[in-house]
Amino acid sequence: MWLILILLIAGGGIVLSQFRNQQEQAQLAEKNSAEIAASKNAFIRDHAVYAKRLQQAYGVLPSITLAQAILESNWGNSGLAKNYHNLFGVKGTDPSNTKLLTTQEYVNGEWQTVKARFRVYSDDSASMKDHVLLFVNGTDWNPQQYAAVLAAKDYREAAVALQTSGYATDPDYPSKLISLVKEYDLDQYD
Repeated sequence: MWLILILLIAGGGIVLSQFRNQQEQAQLAEKNSAEIAASKNAFIRDHAVYAKRLQQAYGVLPSITLAQAILESNWGNSGLAKNYHNLFGVKGTDPSNTKLLTTQEYVNGEWQTVKARFRVYSDDSASMKDHVLLFVNGTDWNPQQYAAVLAAKDYREAAVALQTSGYATDPDYPSKLISLVKEYDLDQYD
């Protein structure tokens, strides 16, 4: 009888301990989720004002600028964004203001690891302005390359124009941008 009583008490203690552990894990997950949401909101808030200013000066939709910055930099957490303020994965050729890094490119229907030179910026605003100026000025070989992005009436049209203009190698790039704009209401800044 005492043995049964001891086993019941011990079993109850184990169940209670497991319940407490589950509660603690749930609270920790909730806290982490809240911190991630706050961090994402801060990223948008910190960059939205300048994205709107750039739209007024150059005509690029803030929703697209923000969605691209989010996607390309993983909310400012990529090594390229953290270490070099390059929010958009902008490449360059001049060794004095670039870093040689490894990246993934979608080539011939598959993802490949390649080395490329990426531009280094003094701050996020410089990265954002350079990104917008790429759309305004085009490339050395085609000054009108991103004219359709500038002419876009809304973020959906701009996202598709980025793909057709050759901005990204990822075939899902437009849908990823559109999803980000919708999920975080980024078009409120347009």
